[in-house]
Amino acid sequence: MHFRQLRYFVTIARLRHFAQAAAECGVSQPTLSAGLLALEQEVGRRLVERDRRFIGLTSHGEAMLPWAEQILGAVNSMASSVAASSAPISGEFGLAAIPAALPLVGLFAEALLAQNPGLTLSVRSATSREIERSLNAFECDAGLTYLDHEPAGNVLSVALHAERYLFVTRAGAGFDGRDAITWEDAVAQPLCLLHQGMQFRRILDSRVKAQGLAIAPRAVADSYVALLDMVRSGGFSTIVPDTYAHLLEGLDWARFLPFEGEAERRRIGLVVMNRAPLGPLASAGLAAARELMTV
Repeated sequence: MHFRQLRYFVTIARLRHFAQAAAECGVSQPTLSAGLLALEQEVGRRLVERDRRFIGLTSHGEAMLPWAEQILGAVNSMASSVAASSAPISGEFGLAAIPAALPLVGLFAEALLAQNPGLTLSVRSATSREIERSLNAFECDAGLTYLDHEPAGNVLSVALHAERYLFVTRAGAGFDGRDAITWEDAVAQPLCLLHQGMQFRRILDSRVKAQGLAIAPRAVADSYVALLDMVRSGGFSTIVPDTYAHLLEGLDWARFLPFEGEAERRRIGLVVMNRAPLGPLASAGLAAARELMTV
């Protein structure tokens, strides 16, 4: 069994498209197809349902996928460890971050790359569930996510921030003289919020329900940029994590307020899979996060 065949298999399972998988693996489609066929012949089972296009994994393919991901991940970590034994760590560090944590990426990037000049950082936005799946599948090296609400399993973590809510509205919308807002007043406004597939929204709904209130946004999105633009355009207010406060400061159109009596906070931090031995990229991520640790 060749590692390149496992890579073909894992890549087609992720991308679900032969041409895209071949391009990512740097081979032609016939080469990729031949590699998959050779892998199926070696294990004695059909792994991929296909005609002229990818249809899906068979039950045997689904059973094999997590093992193939672990094997490739272990091989990559082994190669990185060998390289790091005689030279500074290098390569790409893959970071997946929930939208609420994206404003923390700058500080993490500065610490990580200062400690490891040979690394480059690749950041993508993801939901907490996508981050957990990507960590298990060796598709990223670390995640920035919530540590207390729906926590990922089998991870090592470093807390970086204790989040609170901010109510954001347009200046001149009737809140300019106030220092804080009640939950009753906030939910009575025309709100735009993240959709319920996003963890921040699920936590927010639980917080509002605990107050004996209900929340019914007039618009939803999967991006804080979209929410803030709706507020800027007028007619909406929103609720965002305070990680965005420093990005809102100085904007003449924005007015943001904390909530009265807001004591409960939610920890956001870096997570890596708890694997032994720990790979050099995961170790580098933890070291950078510990330098920033404030919670």
